[in-house]
Amino acid sequence: MTELDLVIRARRMISTTGEVPGAVGVKGGRIVAVDAYDSPLQGAAHLELADDEVLMPGLVDSHVHVNDPGRTEWEGFTTATRAAAAGGVTTIIDMPLNSIPPTCDVPALELKQKAAESQASIDVGFWGGAIPGNAEQLRPLHEAGVFGFKCFLLHSGVDEFPPLNPAELELAMREISAFDGLLIVHAEDAHRIDHAPPPNGASYQDFLRSRPREAEYAAVADVIGLAALTGCRVHILHVSSADVLPMLAEARGDGVRITAETCPHYLTFSAEEIPPGATQYKCCPPIREAANRELLWEGLRDGLIDLVVSDHSPSTVDLKRLDTGDFGAAWGGIASLQLGLPAVWTQASRRGFTLTDVARWMCQAPAEQTGLKHKGRIEPGYDADFSVFAPDETFVVDVNTLHHKNAISPYDGMPLTGVVRGTWLRGEPVGAGQRGRLLQRGAQE
Repeated sequence: MTELDLVIRARRMISTTGEVPGAVGVKGGRIVAVDAYDSPLQGAAHLELADDEVLMPGLVDSHVHVNDPGRTEWEGFTTATRAAAAGGVTTIIDMPLNSIPPTCDVPALELKQKAAESQASIDVGFWGGAIPGNAEQLRPLHEAGVFGFKCFLLHSGVDEFPPLNPAELELAMREISAFDGLLIVHAEDAHRIDHAPPPNGASYQDFLRSRPREAEYAAVADVIGLAALTGCRVHILHVSSADVLPMLAEARGDGVRITAETCPHYLTFSAEEIPPGATQYKCCPPIREAANRELLWEGLRDGLIDLVVSDHSPSTVDLKRLDTGDFGAAWGGIASLQLGLPAVWTQASRRGFTLTDVARWMCQAPAEQTGLKHKGRIEPGYDADFSVFAPDETFVVDVNTLHHKNAISPYDGMPLTGVVRGTWLRGEPVGAGQRGRLLQRGAQE
């Protein structure tokens, strides 16, 4: 073998078979060898991890709202990718809404790509949007390389990204099925939420009642029914209610091609702990009760929930309405892109899960869901994307030290276990001068 560019040795490395000692050889930005820790691999550069560090694949976060262009005061590609890298994330897939224009046709995608190409410090791909009236734009977007299409079944929070009604949802699914694309769904039923009690000021319990779990259940049932009818591949975003898990299991048993995700905040927080007026915790669907949280963990254990991604949905501080604490008026979204790995590891380790489990949920499964064939694993042929993680080191979150644009997060002041000490993209430390690449579905990244 010709001399390698880099050899990394770690007494703890997360491989697809588990945690093992290992050595990794890198050439041209790709992993070309994975061998025993004491193997004779030699490279132009050499890195040996400390005994308390673990070499993990770079995380793939397939649910990130960057909001650029159009709402860059909320977030932008510079700050979002910097925050991601600080959290061990080497690839993000950007959501189509909250930017202006939303990514619902090819010209809008090109604007988004232009905004990202000069700013991104890690690799970035893009979701397209499925909204009323754009069914004819879905195939061109697919051919332009988006990873799939996001839709809402109720108001998205921004008027320029309206929801699909049942007939429009079926039309979109038939069109996407025709080219074997992927539809990802914010699954809450508009009718049930319209008839729920309205949120009432600073009361979190009133806000929770305004987004009942029945709305999530009904929406997932509708998506499953249409997926069975049309053959469309579907993915349920940010599962917050464990009530949907048996339905997901039954649908898969019936041959429906459906996957699901949840997010660190649903696995960390509980409704009982959220104080009045603490609108930094507001997200939709909402954080539910502690007993429900434990059932989500069991859903991960049983494989009913496939992946864990951030749903990083930031805004300016004023939109969170901390001045009034009004859950009805505050923007619904949690900024956590930098904190996903330690937040999930803190909770997972308490429940007997391993770092191999975490890597499967946060590296391997998101890469597989999006079709990124060279991401998410430490294996020959994969991109040399790594996170160097110290799983036993603790820290207290200080929102003012996080890299996302606006200093607000429900994790502020929370002790977490696990520190990202380094992030490598295609064999180089992030920040060493190289830029991230813009990724396209189906391309050889």
